[in-house]
Amino acid sequence: MKLVIEASALKMLLRMPASDADGLRRKLKAFAAAPHDPHPWAKAFGGGRGRIRHGDWRAVYTIDGDVMVVTVLKIGNRKEVYR
Repeated sequence: MKLVIEASALKMLLRMPASDADGLRRKLKAFAAAPHDPHPWAKAFGGGRGRIRHGDWRAVYTIDGDVMVVTVLKIGNRKEVYR
């Protein structure tokens, strides 16, 4: 599947510490390659939505199976990302 990161999520990815950003990027790419496989750091909420966890950082995503796209909607600290 194709990975799309929205502008606000990309901005946060660029502002976070480099080591965390690299780790989260690797997980996002691995998830987009096989979104329906089990990943210990990914959790589905249902309806094609879910989150990817890396340390204290979370990436909220949606999956659109019709056009084969994983879209990252928001990236942030675990305390603030779900608000």
